[in-house]
Amino acid sequence: MPTPLELVAKPHPVPVQWNSVALLIIDMQRDFLEWGGFGDSLGNDIEQVRRCITPCINLLKAWRTAELPVIHTREGHLPDLSDVPSNKLQLGNGLKIGDHGQMGRLLVIGEPGQDIIPELYPLPTEKLIDKPGKGAFYHTDLDDYLQANGINTLLVCGVTSEVCVHSTIREATDRGYRCIALEDCCASYFPALHEVAMQMVASQGGIFGAVTSSQAVYELLQAKQIEV
Repeated sequence: MPTPLELVAKPHPVPVQWNSVALLIIDMQRDFLEWGGFGDSLGNDIEQVRRCITPCINLLKAWRTAELPVIHTREGHLPDLSDVPSNKLQLGNGLKIGDHGQMGRLLVIGEPGQDIIPELYPLPTEKLIDKPGKGAFYHTDLDDYLQANGINTLLVCGVTSEVCVHSTIREATDRGYRCIALEDCCASYFPALHEVAMQMVASQGGIFGAVTSSQAVYELLQAKQIEV
């Protein structure tokens, strides 16, 4: 087995074996990133989360060029809302999950708003997971997919940093996966919470994993090409 390359990260560099790493893109959906969606209906500042779109686009392009595995997630629920807990169904000051918004029923599978933004739309060869919870492992086949493909390291990006991204990282860590959050490819409606979420990942010697930037990943991918 070749010697792993090291990804520059906080709190310490992370060795990466290319045959066991995947890019995990969390919930880059119209309902969270566009005006008229669920995030907007909660009164959030959409511009704050949109700042990670371009970094994610550039990262995804580089990752695809390297022919490495990509996993996308979408949060969403069945049309009859039978998989929505009562406490979650009450979220919102106005429109709720399942109500009709500007892009169809909010966070309902199959509706335009629940889909991923066109700029980051998955290729047919890329894994796409619809998840009913905040974490990507809850009631999904993500763990089975990772095990079947020998993946033990996840580069994680998407929205929002302190909710679905953090929930997924925590779930992954409990299952033995190594997680690396890309701070410029994650975002929150609340910048202060984004900063705290990233700090929490790398705190206490990396209690939930490590934090890096897309630039560090590009440099690692370049080293991979030189190695080949």
